[in-house]
Amino acid sequence: MRHRPFLIVISAPSGAGKTTVLNEVKKLCPDLFYSVSATTRSPRPNEIDGVDYIFVSREKFEEMIEKEELLEWARVFGGEYYGTPKKPVLKALESGRDVIMDLDIQGKETLEEKFGKEMISIFLLPPSFEELRRRLSGRNTESEEELKERLSRAKVELAWADKYQYWVVSSSVDEAARSITSIIEAERMKKERVIYPLDSD
Repeated sequence: MRHRPFLIVISAPSGAGKTTVLNEVKKLCPDLFYSVSATTRSPRPNEIDGVDYIFVSREKFEEMIEKEELLEWARVFGGEYYGTPKKPVLKALESGRDVIMDLDIQGKETLEEKFGKEMISIFLLPPSFEELRRRLSGRNTESEEELKERLSRAKVELAWADKYQYWVVSSSVDEAARSITSIIEAERMKKERVIYPLDSD
């Protein structure tokens, strides 16, 4: 059944497993368009330019801001820029594809103002704060001080959950991905989105 395309914004505190869950969602819903964010931070090991992020210089990012080539952008943790390139998202929507993206609360609220009911929001919750602490510690990518800062920020991020339409607990990757897929499928069948011309005799 055809439907009017929409945006799906997913947010989560660091360590909730958002990237892993999103990768599984993309396998379950291959027709989704995944919006790749642009950033000025350096690539981490195994990250691929254009797949995980679009890695650009600070000068290039500021040029993108000036030319209004971003749907939303922010300077976040560590002072780096992150943003959503406008053209690929609009092109995907125009071609009839739903767009899924990974944003923080600021990005979500910016897009909510622009897209209104053409956007849904999902917050990915960790099973518990202790589990979140365990996952972040297990990554071994930050110093003790950086870990404390991330955990402190995670508490703030968890308080944002109430601003989202749907909550999904990431107790397991498969379960969380299936829940998100179910939400997307249900949203596609909402009567205001379904394109269903009635032929009269």
